[in-house]
Amino acid sequence: MNKRQESALKTKRNLITAGLELIKENGFDAINVEDITKKAGVAKGTFYVYFKRKQDIVMEISRTPFCEIAEELRQMENTELFEKLRHYFRRFMEQVEFCGIQICREWIRNVIDPNNVPETMDSQKWFYDYTMLESILKDSTELKEDAPIELLTHIIISELYGMMICWCMSDGKFEPLDWADKFCKIQIEKIFQPYLK
Repeated sequence: MNKRQESALKTKRNLITAGLELIKENGFDAINVEDITKKAGVAKGTFYVYFKRKQDIVMEISRTPFCEIAEELRQMENTELFEKLRHYFRRFMEQVEFCGIQICREWIRNVIDPNNVPETMDSQKWFYDYTMLESILKDSTELKEDAPIELLTHIIISELYGMMICWCMSDGKFEPLDWADKFCKIQIEKIFQPYLK
């Protein structure tokens, strides 16, 4: 990577960091592009070099940590399915809590409000999360060949998003990490038991 590319990457990261901090502090609707660029220390036009609209920064905020989770899971190739799922649940909720309730609300809004859906389906956080979870199940050698992967993926992703919604509805009083741990301990094996080899 040459110096120009390094500088561009640094600028983009600064914009993402500034956006994350401002959204956590003030909420998504209370900030604008100018607020983000001012905090990042760049000209307003610089934002549009990297993003088309303010909503795009929310997608970028979600992409990096969840790409890290995907990489962690790839490195766990010889790990038992339930351990992978527990790891996924825990890391997913750690990132949700780290990004904060305001970002979480935006992720949910992007999924449930058809007027706020990004231009391409694969840029939605839900689609990305669904695909990652589905690949964990498809790659498992512990499940029967006729296991209903699509149904199981929907059940698990619904649980994760339900936890996110409960956290947002409780204004942060609900503990998603606690709930994820309890769900994995009590329910995950029961859901998959009929489909194990």
